[in-house]
Amino acid sequence: MVGLTLLGVGAGVGTNYTLDGIAYRTFTQSIDDVRRATVLALKRMDITLERDDATDTGRAIIGLASDRRTLDVELERLTSRTTRIRVTAKYAVILRDRATAAEFIAQTERALEDLPALSRKAR
Repeated sequence: MVGLTLLGVGAGVGTNYTLDGIAYRTFTQSIDDVRRATVLALKRMDITLERDDATDTGRAIIGLASDRRTLDVELERLTSRTTRIRVTAKYAVILRDRATAAEFIAQTERALEDLPALSRKAR
């Protein structure tokens, strides 16, 4: 039981998941920077950008992999410098791919680190 508790505490540091396999994480970055990093992560993973639409709370981005797997990415502006990313990787309409969603968030984080420092200055 203690092992499960420690695992739960450790998991809270990085990417989190809902029961149905949706991965999410909050970044201390503007929504514009996270959006740019998201597009770069799609390119790095060779996933085609299908849609990138503004929403009431941020952005809705859809990517399509060559195996017809879709990546639904929601960026939610929490503050001017805080953005929540929510990723669902779907395959065969009803199946969820938690590993791909987690890797996409990891690639987005790497892309954020690669953004020029000037674009990340406080606004």
